[in-house]
Order: sequence, then C-alpha cells, then structure tokens
Amino acid sequence: MKNAVLGKTLIIAEKPSVAQDIVRALTPTAGKFEKHDEHFESDNYVVTSAVGHLVEIQAPEQYDVKRGKWSFAHLPVIPPHFDLKPVDKTKTRLNAVVKLAKRKDVGQLINACDAGREGELIFRLIEQYAGGAKPLGKPVSRLWLQSMTPQAIRDGFDKLRSDKQMLPLADAARSRSEADWLVGINGTRAMTAFNSRDGGFFLTTVGRVQTPTLAVVVEREEQIRKFISRNYWEVHASFGAQAGDYAGKWFDPKWKKTEDDAEKRADRVWNEKEATAIADAVRGQTATVIEESKPSTQASPMLFDLTSLQREANGKFGFSAKTTLSIAQSLYERHKALTYPRTDSRHLPEDYLAVAKETFGMLADSGMKHLAPHAATALKGGYVKPNKRIFDNAKVSDHFAIIPTLQAPSGLSDAEQKLYDLVARRFMAIFFPSAEYQVTTRITTAAGHNFKSEGKVLVKPGWLAIYGKEAEDELAPGEGSSKTLVPVQAGEKVKTHSVDPKGLKTRPPARYSEATLLSAMEGAGKLIEDDELREAMHEKGLGTPATRAATIEGLLTEKYMLREGRELIPTAKAFQLMTLLRGLGVEELSRPELTGEWEYKLSEMEHGRLSREEFMREIAAMTEHIVKKAKEYDRDTVPGDYATLSTPCPNCGGVVKENYRRYTCTGKKGDGEGCGFSFGKTPAGRTFEVAEVEQFLRDKRIGPLDGFRSKAGWPFTAEMVIKFDEETKNYKLEFDFGDDKAEETGELVDFSAKESLGACPKCGGAVYEHGKNYVCERTVPTLAQPTPSCDFKSGQIILQQPIEREQMAKLLSTGKTDLLDKFVSMRTRRPFKAFLAWSAEANKVAFEFAPSKFPPRKTAAKSAAGAAAKTTGPAAKKTAAKKVATKKAPAKKAAAKTTAAKAPRKTAAGLTPSAELAAVIGSTAVARTEVVKKLWDYIKAQGLQDPKDKRSINADAKLKPVFGKDKVTMFEIAGLIGKHLS
Repeated sequence: MKNAVLGKTLIIAEKPSVAQDIVRALTPTAGKFEKHDEHFESDNYVVTSAVGHLVEIQAPEQYDVKRGKWSFAHLPVIPPHFDLKPVDKTKTRLNAVVKLAKRKDVGQLINACDAGREGELIFRLIEQYAGGAKPLGKPVSRLWLQSMTPQAIRDGFDKLRSDKQMLPLADAARSRSEADWLVGINGTRAMTAFNSRDGGFFLTTVGRVQTPTLAVVVEREEQIRKFISRNYWEVHASFGAQAGDYAGKWFDPKWKKTEDDAEKRADRVWNEKEATAIADAVRGQTATVIEESKPSTQASPMLFDLTSLQREANGKFGFSAKTTLSIAQSLYERHKALTYPRTDSRHLPEDYLAVAKETFGMLADSGMKHLAPHAATALKGGYVKPNKRIFDNAKVSDHFAIIPTLQAPSGLSDAEQKLYDLVARRFMAIFFPSAEYQVTTRITTAAGHNFKSEGKVLVKPGWLAIYGKEAEDELAPGEGSSKTLVPVQAGEKVKTHSVDPKGLKTRPPARYSEATLLSAMEGAGKLIEDDELREAMHEKGLGTPATRAATIEGLLTEKYMLREGRELIPTAKAFQLMTLLRGLGVEELSRPELTGEWEYKLSEMEHGRLSREEFMREIAAMTEHIVKKAKEYDRDTVPGDYATLSTPCPNCGGVVKENYRRYTCTGKKGDGEGCGFSFGKTPAGRTFEVAEVEQFLRDKRIGPLDGFRSKAGWPFTAEMVIKFDEETKNYKLEFDFGDDKAEETGELVDFSAKESLGACPKCGGAVYEHGKNYVCERTVPTLAQPTPSCDFKSGQIILQQPIEREQMAKLLSTGKTDLLDKFVSMRTRRPFKAFLAWSAEANKVAFEFAPSKFPPRKTAAKSAAGAAAKTTGPAAKKTAAKKVATKKAPAKKAAAKTTAAKAPRKTAAGLTPSAELAAVIGSTAVARTEVVKKLWDYIKAQGLQDPKDKRSINADAKLKPVFGKDKVTMFEIAGLIGKHLS
C-alpha cells in the first residue's frame, strides 16, 4: 500500500465518518495518524473527506441566463461544455480538500467515495475543480468497498481499481448529471415561460426522472376518479359434514376470462335476482362433495436490493423510502453491520460461499436469541451450499445484495434493529428449504350449483420457521382460503345449512404507497408484483435504487404530491403539469418507459457498451424538441379533462368551468361567455384544488392557506376572499391578511356568540378570536365598552406558524405555548423552533427558546465586555468592570454568586388545593397558573383528550370530582378549578 516514490497518498472519502473508519482500519499497517482540523495524516497517507457533493455543474457564463424573465428567447440552453461551481454551504470543506490535493508532497489520489455512480461523480468533480484550467495530473486509484468492517477496508486497499477501469462509470456519472441539468433546466424554463405568458411568474419544475414518476401517480389517480363502481353479489354457504361445518363460495366452472371486462370473475353474480335464486335453490339441500389434495411448495423470497428493502420496510413498518435508506446507510457506515445498501443486485458473487458460512457462524454465536437458533440449524443441516438462485456472477453488478456483515451489531436503535432483523432473516431464509403445504380444493355441488372451498395446511415450515409468528404474513394465502378444512369421508353427503347472497361493489385500483410506487419505478411504470419478472426488468427502471427515495421526496417537497397515511396523492399542480405536457405533445417528459430506456443506456455506458457522446447527442436532441414544442404552441388553451363546478357563479348564478389557466363563468347554460367572472388557478404560485374552489365560491372566503410566494420569492400564508368590485360591477379575488379595522371605523364588535380562550394577561378581560388575531375584548369597540382600553393582540399566524386555539388558551392559562416548530425567519428564511410566552417585562407575547445543547463559547470577561459595549455611560463601564472582576474572584465565591444568581425569585404564598384536586396534582400549595399546567400535564399523560375533538377532555375517575361532569372543553378548565383552591 505504501509508495515512497510518488510521495504521500491522499485518500478522499465521501463523508467524515468513512474517513475515520479508513484511518482506524489502516492504523495497524500504516502507523499512527495525526488528527488535523480537516484531515488525518501519517507518514504515507493523508485522509480527508467531502460532505456529499462539494461541486456542481453549471453552464459557462456566456450561456447562462441569470437576469430577467425566463423566456423562449434564451432557450434552449445547450452549452458545448460545463463549468464547475462550489456548493455554497460547503465551500470551506472544498477549499480544504483542494488545498490537500495540490500539496507538492501528495503524489497520488485514492477515490474512497461511496462505491457507485454518485460517489464516482463526487470525486471526479472535486479532482477537476482542483486542477482548474489544467488537469491535476496526479495518478488516481479507486477504493471499492462493499462493507465497512476494518478487514473489508484493508482488503479493499489490497485490491484497488485502476483509473482506466473506472472511466466507463465516470462517463455514465457525468452523463447522468449533465442530462439531468439539460432536461431539468430547459424543461423547467420552457414550461415556466409557457405558464407565465399571460403575466406573473409560475414556476413549473420538471425533471428527467421526477416527471415520469409523477405521471405514474397521476395516471393512477385519473383511473380512480373515472372509476364507476358496479354492484355485484357473491353467494356464501355453510355446509354440515359429519366432522363439522365448513364454508364455500359459489362459482361458475364454465366461466372464462375475457379481455373486455377485467372485473368479471367466476364467483361474481351481476344481479341480485340471480344471486337470490341461487341461494333459494340450494338452501337446505343435500350436496355431494369431490376434492383434490396435493402437496405444494413455496421458496423463500430473493435477497434484498435497496428497492425491495424499501418496499418491504414501507409495507411492514411504514418507513418512507428515504427513512429506510438512511437507516440502512447507518447500519452500513456507523455500525458496520450491513453491506453496501445502494445496490440493484439481489444475488451474491459465486466466490462468496465461504463468507456466507462465516456470516451464519457470526449469527449463531451472537446474543440475538431470535436469530441465533436458526443460524445454528442452517450450519448443522448443511444448508449453506452453492445455489444459482443465490450465487450468480451474471446477476451481480458492481455491488451485490444487502446482507449482514461478519460484525455482530450492538447499540442499535429500535428502527435500526427492525431493519437489521429484516435483512438478517431474509439472508438466512434463502438458504433454508422451501415451505411445504398440503393444498386442498373442495367442490360442493347442491341443486346443480357449485361451491368452492380451499384449505392450505403447512406441513413443513422450512424457511418460514425463521419468521415464527409472522409466518402467516409470509404465507400470503389466496383470497377465500383457510388454514384447514374439516375432513369429508369418501361418498359422504353434506347438508346445506345457510346460504347468503352478499352484496358488494367493485373497487377502483388502489392509490400508490411508497412501496408500490418504488415497484412501479423499478419496472419503468409497469407495476409487477412477481419478484422474478421484476428482476428481469430492473435495468430499465426509473432512476436507480440510490435515487428513487430522493425523487419521491422531491415530488412531495415541490407539492406535486401529498402523503396521507401511506397513500401518495397527486395535487392539482400535478394534474395541471400533466395536462400541459400532454397538450404540448411532449412525450419525453411524461413517459416512464422512455426514461427507463435512458437509465438502461447509462447502465450500458457503465459497462463500456455505449459511448458518452452518442448518449449526450440524444439528450440534446430531446431537449431541443421539448423547447420547440412549447415555443410553437399557439392555441389559447391546452386541451384536457377539466372540471365543471357544482357551485354557481357568485355574480350571475351561471356555470363555472375550469380551463387550463382559469376558472370562468360560462353562463346559465354552461356553453357561453358568461358574465365575465373568472380568476386564475394559481394565485401567487399556489394551485387551487377543485374542492378548494368549490368551498371558496360557496363561502366567498377560504384559508388560511400556505404555499403562496410573493414576487420576490418569499413564502407567505394568507386567507383569500371573493369581494364585489364596484368599478367592474363583478366579483374579484383578493388576499386577506386579516387587518382588523374595527378600532378605526368605530363599528361595534359582538363577541356574545364566541367562546373565550382565557383571561387577558394585561387587563384580565376575555380573549377571543377576531379577524386574523386573538384579541382582548377591551381592544375593540363593543356594546359593553365602546371605547377600547386595552391593546392585547396576538396573530393567529406568526412567521408562517399557525397558532391554534388550544395553544393560545395554554399561553393565557400557563404563560406559554408548547414548543412550536414551523416558524420561518424573515431574515434568513430558515425554519426554527420556539415557545410563545407572555413577557411581563416587555408587556407582550414574545419568543422563548429552548436551552441550547451547545453553550456559547464565551468567557465571562468577553461576555461582560460585550454587554457593556451595548450600553453607554459610566454606569455601563462600572458594570463591565464588576463582571470582569468577578471572573478573577476565587472559584468558591464565584460559584456562590452563580448559585445565588440562579436561585428562583420568592413568590407570594400559593393556594391550597381541595382534597379532590389534591388527588390529581398533590397537596402542596400552588399558584393558579401552575394548577392549570399540572392538570394539563396529567390530561396528556393519561391520554384524556377526545381523539375526535382535541379541545374536549374526557374526565377519568380522578378528574370527575374536580370537573363535576364526564366531559369538559379545555377552555372551561380555568373556570372550574376556582372552587377547588383556597
């Protein structure tokens, strides 16, 4: 590994944790490493790391459009080459790595970034950036790691790959990056330019993988929306044999599948009369029985690649694809417990048999009692042997399947343990024998009608033994099957006990979950459940296993999809984009199969079977085609499947219809120009859902809604109203930011129908919701007090954080809200967490921050000087001097002063709780506000909030004597506790 002639070797890892692992692995053979700020160094090695991508590609200055509106005049942008620019957040790290690469005593480089296309790109761009105008010119080798154990790292250094070997992968990596830039930038700018032709700026993002993935989800949602449910009936019967009863379902043995109606089945009857006739004909009749019983086997599932692991973890635990990847990466990197997770292979190399046996040995000797006995069984039974279903070089790319390493894990979190067990069980299962069952199919015939019953009995569990109680899930029995059927003797007649026609409805296809969407992406839009078939398709998928999770998260971030439970639901914005792409005839951006072909070509390039130049020519031609289609489209609207609203026009009562850009009145009959009432579908960059528009027209008000963006790009939240405009004599849409003008107009406000949230901290008056604020009743003119005397007011939305009623009620009763996490700084635009608290000193509601985990690194002297600098005059100087002097005082005195400073201030004597209240909060004297806080803590700990209405509290045995009833609202609590305090 040493090379004294070339000087020191610089090793660049992808992450700091990997750099540390490399140092630990090399220390026994390379000697001690000294730790520096940005690197480790020994006599022969310098080890540093990136933090993901440090450099990104950009168009050269003369080709980039930086200022002015994105318009077709500047498109397409197809530069002859790409420049590089540092990623803003990691400039410091980049400069440190580049400085090391340029050191005169560094003679060669080793790329130790993650073993894959992205890891190759990260290193190549850093190396190119470090060289500047000329190549860096230092020899490069590649460290290719499948496992992060120290021995695996040392083995990797013994088998370094040459730069020439890695060039095809480097070409594919650069091509992927440049293709995404070309399609993403040109597609996004072209669609944005098209959508902004009538004014405004409607950002419309598209991507080479992102948009076809979205098309898959939108097409499924369209099928669901267009689905018309049909009634059908099944006839279920119960038959009595000598050994007991069993169930059967009617079916037509002559039925044959037809392509014209996929909903027809052998066991479905399509009218109630016929179903009832079948039931009446066989009820009480004697029936004959024939049955066939035969053995059946089920092999274990294949080993995991990343996508199948993400699917399984989503289905079993509800983990998102992103979460699963993150946990798997932690098990690989931090715990060294799993092999490299970003793999698309479900096989192991043919020379890996010995390692597999060692892995079983590790599991058998580990303290994991739920896994160890099964591993021991496999070793004892000689299960670990050559098998093409497991060991196949032809089906191993640069990475093999995800399996446990030889290192037994410890200190795993609950989520990490779940994922590790999933992988370990799957690894062991594939070596175990197939599960064996006896499958019985029984046909019972009564009055000429046939009923089918199926039984499936596990004879030998085989690999299912590893799953224990979960084996039932793994068995996946067919619909209508049961574990066992009571036996029927040869020639025995059975009695038909009960027969019931069961009315059902056909159901639309299911929405995508992350698990099923990952399957669809893997099969380039073809949802294939069969593992073996999907394996044959995997090279033509959407994206790669490593990027699919990020693609799904990107669609959620861009608000093209919403996640509800485990379902992924496309938004109105997604439908509008698909309508545009279809209308423009831009097939390239919405067809998953075509993008799957590109992924396949990138794979061919990785294996040296396709040139980079040929691929990029195709991408450039496609980019030009996209821009040309959008630029030349000259019709007023885009054809599509648009909604007709059920709510009438507020101005004339006419029919309101959707078109590509607007919702417009089309007159009483729905086929004319209407009264002129219309409004855009995407005000301030946020696209209305159809249901929102219905509500908006009905109530003439909606919100508050988030997701709006100002012309300067700032996000904001607002209500919207439809108001009558005297000038145009028609209604128009406006934003309502909740400015309450009652104080200025003198108009009396009536709070009699509203429920108070609590007492005003300034004057003790009642606080209510009013406009977009929470206000004291004495801040506005009322019948009881026409002249306002208080000024307490707090917004219902503060820095994009909605302040719910219960939070304001809690602030008024206890002094502060819970920790809220959706505030967004106006200055930095970054989210932050804070409490809202009443500040008696400032006489207003203010932010209160949780104590920092990382105390400031300031000395007392510096702090004192800093405080003095913020004030003026002799007093300030004296204060600063005293504080500095305190620093010099003996440690014991300083500690005493510190303790004294932190002691709580004395308060007035507390109130004594009644016996009923003491049973809940204790008998110690306490302040009224503290009582409410303690009660609230008790309510939360016992889970007493009504799940359907969080504002209601269900009293338990302890609280009922305090409240005097079974249920109270949270706003009643403060009033009810008064009689329990003295």
